[in-house]
Amino acid sequence: MPANTALKAQLIRITSLFILLGMNSAFVTSSPFDHGDWQILAHRHVVMINNNHASEVDYAGMQKDEQLLNQYLLSLSAVTRPTFDRWSKDEQLAFLINAYNAVTVKRILEKYPDIKSIKELGSWFQNPWKKPVIELLGEKRSLDDIEHGLIRGSGRYNDPRIHFAVNCASIGCPALQNSAFIGEKIDQQLDSATNNFLGDKSRNRYADSKMQVSKIFDWYRGDFEKGFLGADSLGAFLALYKNNLSLTEEQSSQLASGKMTISFLPYDWQLNGLNQ
Repeated sequence: MPANTALKAQLIRITSLFILLGMNSAFVTSSPFDHGDWQILAHRHVVMINNNHASEVDYAGMQKDEQLLNQYLLSLSAVTRPTFDRWSKDEQLAFLINAYNAVTVKRILEKYPDIKSIKELGSWFQNPWKKPVIELLGEKRSLDDIEHGLIRGSGRYNDPRIHFAVNCASIGCPALQNSAFIGEKIDQQLDSATNNFLGDKSRNRYADSKMQVSKIFDWYRGDFEKGFLGADSLGAFLALYKNNLSLTEEQSSQLASGKMTISFLPYDWQLNGLNQ
């Protein structure tokens, strides 16, 4: 074989090897994140109650397993922004929701058992959601940074159902799930969390000829009016879940058309702890 031909063949082999290595590297870094530690913690220490409409957290059990929780938080912190950006939107959203929930539990453990509400972690100068508490995607982040910056403020997800997935460690909050969110199932998981929360008559109900719903719908009303499944008003969004809310067709129609009054119930900030 002529020397120049042999050289060309060698270059082709080297180039092919680099391409193959690059493909393998891309495959590895874009693989789904392993939420196994959070799955174990949630399964062990979160108890679903009231037909899955709510949950209670065994914070004493979480405290005994705090080493595993710390291990999971460190694994979250190890993810770089370039790696995160290579994931699908579903994988990203699952990662951020689980991060929010795990960090919230970690914050409660800072004072547990001498804590009755997450609000006790705040001060005159800073509420508990604004304190930077975890290295995430290259920056020190607060709970507000995760929810309002990375999830709601990013413009990537635009899914109001996230409000039924992130948990603020309070009785008034939608249930902390007893399993981790994962990208390949997140649509079904968000649907389930939404259905279960809206089916809870203690927090969302039709009474006195009006719709009485959680304060969450007041605080984040704009998120529910951005066209999710065609809903461009809060009433239209709620009407999507008429069966969960036990509404008749006529009541659902009135709600969707804006002819039904919507009021907001007081929010219960007591800790969602087991045997509180």
